[in-house]
Amino acid sequence: MEPVSRLIQVLTRLPGIGEKSGSRLAFYILGAPEEYVRDLAQAVLDVKEKIRLCSLCLNITEQDPCRICLDPTRQDDVICVVEEPNDLYAVEKTGAFQGKYHVLHGVISPLDGVGPDEIRIAELLARLRHGTVKEVILATNPVVEGDATALYLSSQIKPLGIRVTRIARGIAVGGDLEYTDGATLTDALRGRQGL
Repeated sequence: MEPVSRLIQVLTRLPGIGEKSGSRLAFYILGAPEEYVRDLAQAVLDVKEKIRLCSLCLNITEQDPCRICLDPTRQDDVICVVEEPNDLYAVEKTGAFQGKYHVLHGVISPLDGVGPDEIRIAELLARLRHGTVKEVILATNPVVEGDATALYLSSQIKPLGIRVTRIARGIAVGGDLEYTDGATLTDALRGRQGL
């Protein structure tokens, strides 16, 4: 297989990259300066060789424990549970959360054959049993699998005497009620807060 065709084929294995996008990327790489291509290749290799999971929160990291778990200024008594590392980064970008994290690496999805034992729930429960955590914030996505995972986690955590909360859901900032779907409006009404 010629190198360009092979590159296109490899690129189309990435999520969200179809034949056209793969072809566009391949030809961009082909026309890019050699230094850029070497940097790109090295960055991909570095990610595979140097990145691992934090032994505490299971986030991806270059050092173990990760910088968030080692940060003495962060609250040790509040843990935000997220589905994937990219969710942790989304929360971190807000600057609104100053506690620690736990990454599940998935959600409970019986239709896909994913049960509680296939994601990192056991590690979370072990961490909660041996720590000083007072609150767990469940920040799973507001879809059926995320809600099911949150309900399951709540049922496992509450008997430990730890407060369990769920992130609020509702209308996006700048949203228009007229164009908001019924489920989102319902969640917004149920999750309303006092002023």
